[in-house]
Amino acid sequence: MEHDTGLDKSAAGDYRCGYVALVCRPNVGKSTLRNRVLGQKLSIVTAKPQTTRQRIAGIKTTGQGQIIYVDTPGIHLAAKSALNRYMNRIARASFQDVDLILFLIEADRWTRQDEHVVRSLEEVDVPVLLVVNKIDLVPDKTRLLSFLEKEVKTERFDEVFLISAKSGNGIESLEKKVLDALPFSRPYFEEDMFTDRSERFLSAELIREQLMIRLHQELPYALTVEIEEFKRQEGLVRIGAIIWVERAGQKQIVIGKGGQVLKQVGSQARLALQQLLDEKVFLRCWVKVSKDWSDDVKALKQFGYDD
Repeated sequence: MEHDTGLDKSAAGDYRCGYVALVCRPNVGKSTLRNRVLGQKLSIVTAKPQTTRQRIAGIKTTGQGQIIYVDTPGIHLAAKSALNRYMNRIARASFQDVDLILFLIEADRWTRQDEHVVRSLEEVDVPVLLVVNKIDLVPDKTRLLSFLEKEVKTERFDEVFLISAKSGNGIESLEKKVLDALPFSRPYFEEDMFTDRSERFLSAELIREQLMIRLHQELPYALTVEIEEFKRQEGLVRIGAIIWVERAGQKQIVIGKGGQVLKQVGSQARLALQQLLDEKVFLRCWVKVSKDWSDDVKALKQFGYDD
């Protein structure tokens, strides 16, 4: 895809800039990878699939270039709800708007969903690099190489990289390859920007992260967060958030006995928000019911899940 920077190649000199999509089935570790390469937390990370629901761009600017990493929702083989179908559309649309694709898989594990994703990549006209994550969990490298040759069929990809997003192993060589694959261009974003998303969006994500951490057994997918108020007043950021669930019983779970769960979520989210914004934060959360919101297209648009 051509990006209009208002400059020709010669004006950019040796500087490179471009978009890189991180693509995989759910829960492979792409958000962990992007947080690692950015050097700061942007995407929320939990042990549950479907943590990433929307497209989020993370921007890394150096003296050599600017890489815009696009974190997309994991592609689902069985997209049963309107929310799942939305996430699949967002992920696939990202294939058309980037200069390079990193396809992540887990070391020593190849699933029907992985095969589904790689077939979705067959029609793209940009390079696709296979990134094998969690190699620290497979100490026998001979077994790993045999797995890649027989199950993954690595000849389908332009290049293969073995990494551990958690430890950082292999990240440096991957980043060098990514930068070398991007077009010559001046940067698209100011050097102090680290995402194209608003503070309101990031605030909602940090609150949702705390909910998923504490309620991962009960209802990780039945809730979403909407920021109703975001104001700066007298050295304080006032944030009002609505936590939407699908059932009255789920509302009681989020609130907890004596309001304890909601208080704990609010307390931890406030600390995370203060770290993100580098300002003092006053956070208030309410819990409301929107019946079957995850399968209601109108409700999805209201909560920001809009193509």
